[in-house]
Parts: sequence; structure tokens; C-alpha cells
Amino acid sequence: MSDRPAPRILPCGDTAVAVEFGEAIDPALSARVLALDAELAGRPWLVETVPTYRSLLVIYDPVQIGFDELGESLLEAAASAVPASASGRTWTIPVAYGGEHGIDLEATAATHGITPEELVRRHSAPLYQVYMIGFLPGFAYLGGLDPSIATPRRTNPRLKTPPGTISIGGVQALVASIEAPSGWHLLGRTPVRNFMPDREPAFLLRPGDRVRFEPIEPRLFDELDRAAAAGAIVAEQTS
Repeated sequence: MSDRPAPRILPCGDTAVAVEFGEAIDPALSARVLALDAELAGRPWLVETVPTYRSLLVIYDPVQIGFDELGESLLEAAASAVPASASGRTWTIPVAYGGEHGIDLEATAATHGITPEELVRRHSAPLYQVYMIGFLPGFAYLGGLDPSIATPRRTNPRLKTPPGTISIGGVQALVASIEAPSGWHLLGRTPVRNFMPDREPAFLLRPGDRVRFEPIEPRLFDELDRAAAAGAIVAEQTS
């Protein structure tokens, strides 16, 4: 019998529920979310799942299963699902830091009383975990940021930030996919297309994957960007 607290089942309209495991950004909670996601694969009433930091959105066919029966089934599945120690792949993602590619690098470094070079070192050192894909197609939210460089979001968000932006907001890191508004701090940019609808696969990163950033020179960014625009996956999968 597991001593883990049972998740909460929260209705989300008439065809979806959220299975909520906790209220924090925590690797153990994420592992439980991903374990339940895997456990539910193939259920005849399942339409789609959406993993988040601490919950799993379950979209279901109400013709095949009622809400009460669904809740019981989800609780049983959550209790029996076994979190994996490492369920995803590991990617090395090239990043051009600073300059036109990372316009907030110097100011963010000054905020922490360190050099831009030290900020790049601290930002590129961790092995991050992809916790969720959300907000816009292909936006990958990462955990594992060095807490010494955690930075509150901007007071005044920008209306546009470039696709492929590598940024930080609070204790989170981000691999952006398309041009979008953002209040995060822009440290660099990657040529990697995490979302490309005409490519197979359309989405590169998945929840449970791990990411390491590799600093590159701006001239190499241009070369890799051209290759990525033609459909090449310029991130290296190392496992």
C-alpha cells in the first residue's frame, strides 16, 4: 500500500478532468504525472492527455465512461502507476547567448552581480528536465535552473520575442518555439525548431525529456538556423 497522498480529481467541463498531484514544481510530482500518463495509454475512453508540472489533464469520451467511474479508474491507475527514474530522452541544444540573440543577458548578469560569461556558465551547466509543453505549441518549460540566477519576470512584458528564445522567469527556464509576447529575460536563442508543423516529428521535446544547453558562436547560429529552416533537427539526442 503506497503512502503517497491520493491525487485530487477536478472536473474541467463535461469531457475532461484534471488529476492534481500537488502544488509545487517538484521532480517527484512530475514523475507521478508522467507515470499516470503512461498508465492510461490505450484506454478506450481516452481522447487525449496533457501533462503539466503537477497535474495531468485527461480528456475523455463521456459516452464510454461516466464521471464517477472515470474518477475511480483514475485513482486506481494513479495508485498502481510506477514512476520511472528517467523516462525521456536527453538533448543537447545549441544556444547563441547575448548580443542580438540574448538582449537581456548583460542586465540579468548585473542583477546578480556576476559577469555575462558567468551567467552563461551557470545557465548552461545544469541538466534540465522538460516538465511541460504549453501556453503555445512547442513551448517547453524546464526545471533545474541554478537558483543563484533565478530572476523575477519583467515588470513590463514585451509584445514580441523571437522564435527559439532561451529565457528565464523566476526559477523556470524556457525553450520558446514561435514568436510570442513574453515577460521572461532573454539570454539567448537557439536555431532548434521545437515546433515545426510540416516536419516529422512536428514537436521535438516531450515532457520527461532532459535538456542541456551548449553555447555556440553567433556565426554558427546562422548556419544551423538555415539547416533547421529546411527541416533538419539540429539538436543532438544523446540518449
